[in-house]
This record gives sequence, C-alpha cells and structure tokens, in this order.
Amino acid sequence: MTRQQILTLISVASVNFSSMICYSILGPFFPTEAVKKGASQTLIGLIFGCYAVFNLIASLIMGKYIVQIGAKFMLVAGLFVSAGSTIMFGLLIHAPPGAPFIALCFVVRSVDAVGFAAACTSSFAITAQIFPNNVATVLSGDVRGSGSDPRPPGGGGGSTSPLGTRFPSCCWGGLLLLMVPFNILVLPNTQSEPSKDSFFGLLRKTKISLICFVIFTLSSGLGFLDAALSLFAIQTFGLSSGYVGLIMLGLSLPYCLASPLLGLFADKYPSSRPWLMVIGCGATALSFFLLGPAPILHIPSQLWLLVLMLSVIGFSLGMTAIPTFPEIISSAYEQGYEEGLSTLGMVSGLFGAFWSLGMFSGPIVGGLVTQHLSFEWAAVLQGGSALLAALLLAVYYLRHPPSQRMVSEGPTTSELSPLLPD
Repeated sequence: MTRQQILTLISVASVNFSSMICYSILGPFFPTEAVKKGASQTLIGLIFGCYAVFNLIASLIMGKYIVQIGAKFMLVAGLFVSAGSTIMFGLLIHAPPGAPFIALCFVVRSVDAVGFAAACTSSFAITAQIFPNNVATVLSGDVRGSGSDPRPPGGGGGSTSPLGTRFPSCCWGGLLLLMVPFNILVLPNTQSEPSKDSFFGLLRKTKISLICFVIFTLSSGLGFLDAALSLFAIQTFGLSSGYVGLIMLGLSLPYCLASPLLGLFADKYPSSRPWLMVIGCGATALSFFLLGPAPILHIPSQLWLLVLMLSVIGFSLGMTAIPTFPEIISSAYEQGYEEGLSTLGMVSGLFGAFWSLGMFSGPIVGGLVTQHLSFEWAAVLQGGSALLAALLLAVYYLRHPPSQRMVSEGPTTSELSPLLPD
C-alpha cells in the first residue's frame, strides 16, 4: 500500500471507531440520569430511537449529494458536529428538569445523528474509492458492522462513577474533536462528477433489495440484543452488569477475529460472496432460535448455550455483513451506474439507511414481543427474519448463479490518480 492509502485507512478506521464509541457510551448512565430529570421509560426509548431515524434520513441525503458537498468536507464537518454534540450531551445534566431537559436531549441527539451519518457515509465512500478491489477486506474492520458496542465489559459504566456522568461524553467527544485537524491534513481531496442516478433505481434491482433486507435483519437483531439481552441475562442467570459485559464479548470477539480473514476471502473469491451471505443468515437464524432457546424446543435456558450462540452470531455476522457492501457496488455497476464517488456515496448512504432502520425497529419490535410474550419468542422472531432473508437470497442466487469473474470491479486507474499521488 502507498503512504496515502495507509494514512487514509488509519483515518477512516479511527473515525468509525470513535464515532461508534460516542454513540454507545450513553447506554450505561443516561437512562438513570434521565429518570432523575423527569423522563419516562417511553421518552428515554424515543430519545435513543430518534438517533436512528435522523441517521436514516441523513444517510440518504448525504449519500445522494456527497459529490456536491465534497467527501472530505462531509467527513470533517460530520466529525466536528458529532464531537460537539457528544460533549453537549454530557453537559445536559445541568439542564433544568422536565420539558427543557427532554427537548434538549432530542435536539442534541438528532444533531449528533446527522453528524455521525455524514462522517460514516463519506468514510465508506472514500474507502471504497481508494481500495476498489479490496472493499470487503478494508471494511471488515469497520465498527458499525462489528455487531456489538465497542465498550469494555460493564458497558463503560465504571467510567461514570469517579468523575460523574460528564466524563465519558466529554472525554470521547474531545478525542473526536482532536481528530478533526488530523483528518484535514491526511484525507485526500476527491473529485468526481455528480450522477443523475437515484436510490430508487438501485432498489428496483431485486438483488440489491434483497441485500438491503439482509442488512436490515442483521442490524435489527443486534439492536434487539442491545436492548433486551442484558435484562434477560440478569433475570434468568442472576448475573451482575459486569458479567453481562463479559458475555457480550462472546458476540464481538468472534467477529473481530474472523472478519479480516472473511474480508480477504471475499475479495479473493468474489463469487463466494452470495453464499457467504446465505450461510451467514442461516447460521444467524439457528443461533437466535437457540439463544433463548425457542419455547417449542423445550430446552432449558443455560448460560453456556447463551454464550455459544452469541459467539456463532458474532461469526455469522461477519460472514453475512462483510460481503453486502461490495455486492451492492458490483450490482450497481452491472446496472449501468457510473463508476465513481457519486455511486459509492449512494451505496454508502443506502447501507447506512437500512442499518439505521434495523437499529430503530429491532429494539421496538423486540421490546414489544418481550413485554407481551417473552425474550425467547422475541429471539425466535429475529431468527425468523434472518431465515427468511437466507431463503430469499438462496432462491435468487439459484435462479441467477453468480459469475466467476471479479464481481467488484472498481474505478479505473485514471479515476484513482488524484487520490494516490506519487
């Protein structure tokens, strides 16, 4: 790799990692503080949910107009907005209780979502343009697809006890802010012509629609686990929050260990990507069925089985999620979309939008099923959606077998020359 590629890779990886930490650190302490300020559990859920809604909308807009705005400016501006919003969210503890506090939470959280969408959408597009033939390998380390919060065991709650609830938000928000000048210096200036193509044109292709459904089922399942797993583990096995954090490592470690190898394999053998997604969705479905386990199986809940199934979900997540982005790119090029930043931006925005849609609906639907039935039946529902995705993909690829050629052909060398100066 060239020096420019290495610096860009470090920059994009650090942006995604830091942004995801700023998103996830609120979970351990915000609900408790919000209750003290007069917010109900429903309002707390809506405050978290509005993040996914605004991220969905912003991802589509940013992906469509990435060329007009500029990929580098979009990433840097998104970083700045997300960093400022994270710091401000940590300071909301000083806001008056009641309606002012709740309103400020909605505003700050929504603005943060827009900044996060801008940073991640542009980082995906820049990465795909600079590494056109290694998209799966490079994006395999992206934290948005990691399948778990990047918090340490215990969820970051320990960092709130000695210095108060302001420390985690101000600390990580400040770190994100320091990355703004670094990215201004490191990231290349991208140049491309605006495209007249649209998201609806992408979604009209059956394969892209099915892959988007796969993305939705993955993020929906992860959102459900994030919202419901800790309470289930505490109530069923009598675990402390610290041990629940350790259990969540069973989800993240298999992904972290396997994703680089899966990315290399998917790039070296592009024709294997469809069946990686099919097998991954099938393994995810089976894992969710056994996570509770499903009541119809009449298997008692056991801690070792829970950890084992989380590990399988983590591995199958990498198998399923990593091929989705390059597969959508190759399908868009096959459909006649222009090779360049404009198409990559739309693909990135589409990925982010469906990921956010799943992260929004997963906790809500899973929470309702858990409340009226049980965690076990909610897990069955998530497994059913993954099984449906696997079956639909399998039927499609059996009728339209993937070719053996390189299905992810990137831009030509001349298009990349401004990004890779000697």
